[in-house]
Amino acid sequence: MKSFIALALIATSLFAGALADEEYCQNSVITACSSSTFSALTGFFTGETNSICNARFAGIDQIEPEVQAYINSQLTKSYEYLLLATHFNSYQKNRPGFQKLYQGLSDRSFDDTIALIKQITRRGGIVDFNTRHESAASVSTQRQTLEVDELQSLALALDNEKQLATGATHVHTRASHSQQHDPELAHYIEENFLGKQADTVRKLSGYANDLAKLMKVPDPSLSVYLFDEYLQKQ
Repeated sequence: MKSFIALALIATSLFAGALADEEYCQNSVITACSSSTFSALTGFFTGETNSICNARFAGIDQIEPEVQAYINSQLTKSYEYLLLATHFNSYQKNRPGFQKLYQGLSDRSFDDTIALIKQITRRGGIVDFNTRHESAASVSTQRQTLEVDELQSLALALDNEKQLATGATHVHTRASHSQQHDPELAHYIEENFLGKQADTVRKLSGYANDLAKLMKVPDPSLSVYLFDEYLQKQ
């Protein structure tokens, strides 16, 4: 009988200790996330972001507007490249090589837009396309006609890619050297954008210079046709 009572007391003690630990853990979460038990619990279950229980850390608060401006830039360029692809896919132009080039650039910029949105939300942010974010990461607002010939289109695309490369460099600089820098975001931009943009600038500058040399003849139509066939094979 005494042994049974002793076992019961030990079990009761262990249960009380476990309960105390559970209450302490819950209280610590409530204390960390909110000064009000009710607001913390409702915020936890409804997904509200007005507590510190979020994914934001380092310098994301300072750099997020720059990234959102760069997202807008990528999406704008994707649309412009799509218009160029459509322009060269018409029966009047009939340049499938140029159409393939600009469709690829449009798809790439759109994919980069989605990737940047995922990165911002992964870090606890929300992308708002209703708000215009102006910064050095934004591309020029000067609108240029997309009714261009083959060489002019390459020059326009090269300018676009240099603007996007400059925007990525600006975000990387801000993430690396701002007052509250963000090494994770700087690494993400460097790994996924800087090298890729540099390669695209190099490729388009080569295309523009090659086509410019080929067109230095009285009738460049054959040169442009052969260059378009070359682009189809890339």
